[in-house]
Amino acid sequence: MGTDTLLIHISQLHIDKISSKSHKSFPPEAKMSRIPRFLKSDTSTIYHIMSRTALDGYPLSDVGKEVLLELIRKFSSFYVVDVLGFALMGNHFHLAVRMHSTNEISDDAIRKRMETWYADGRFITPAAISRHKKMLTSLSHYMKSIKQAFTRYYNKTHNRRGFFWGDRFKSVIVEDGPTLINLLAYIDLNPVRAGLVQKPEDYRWNTLGYHTGNGNIDEFLNTDFGMKEWNEYDPAEILSKYREFVYETGALDTGKGKAMDSALVQAERIKKYLLTRAERFKYRTRYFTDSGIIGSKAFVQEAFDGIKHLLGSKDERRFTPVAGVKGMYSMKKLQG
Repeated sequence: MGTDTLLIHISQLHIDKISSKSHKSFPPEAKMSRIPRFLKSDTSTIYHIMSRTALDGYPLSDVGKEVLLELIRKFSSFYVVDVLGFALMGNHFHLAVRMHSTNEISDDAIRKRMETWYADGRFITPAAISRHKKMLTSLSHYMKSIKQAFTRYYNKTHNRRGFFWGDRFKSVIVEDGPTLINLLAYIDLNPVRAGLVQKPEDYRWNTLGYHTGNGNIDEFLNTDFGMKEWNEYDPAEILSKYREFVYETGALDTGKGKAMDSALVQAERIKKYLLTRAERFKYRTRYFTDSGIIGSKAFVQEAFDGIKHLLGSKDERRFTPVAGVKGMYSMKKLQG
């Protein structure tokens, strides 16, 4: 599946429609009738989700984006959802997720999620399991959990009350395959189109930045990318071909935002879109400044045991391998 084959499936009209719809929002106090949300509950369904803040300017700072990303990771481990892609921007965010239906998960699997989530040992009844099965397969509940948790964080840290997010989130049902890969490319190219970075993986809070920064070692992101119908299943090969698709799409002048520098795209073509060891190392250098403790697993464990009382931590910690650097571990999980 080369670039030419992939580009046949690029629908510029589809990308423009996503772009034009995603940049319209209404303030929370706007009085208008709500259009019923298109949801499918009988089978797994892919959604493109977009939510914009109600505040002026760009209230999502770097720290705020890290908190929001951690909340998405946290709730995605509880809900029955696959995160396919994301981009967290200064005043809005995009998510591409696959929500699974109630008939795709057993009661026992729901029970295990509840036991992990509710660590206080509360009694889990059959009725509670039934309620949770409906809730944990609900897109609306999933988004409500993420957005309300972030609002609480933001209001507490900024000593304020009231709305943080604008009108209810927007969602679009997305077909798997060519439509999905076009959508994921659109999401990843948001920071490039906005002029924040030259290459999508240079941005810490999007899909390619996450894959490149830490190798997706926690498997937070699903690596489907809509390529299975092209019989691609090897994760490394899929990621390489996805980068190829994003770069070639980014080189197109859509009339909306900046296109990728043609020289950068040509350089990637020559390399066949493979990351060099130096590039992989560059994208992981944040471990040397923000990891807290870094070194061999034994070293990090010993150092952590000596200071964990200062952190108020009583738990045993599973340290994070630094992807691409054999035998090196970090105390903290980092975006890269």
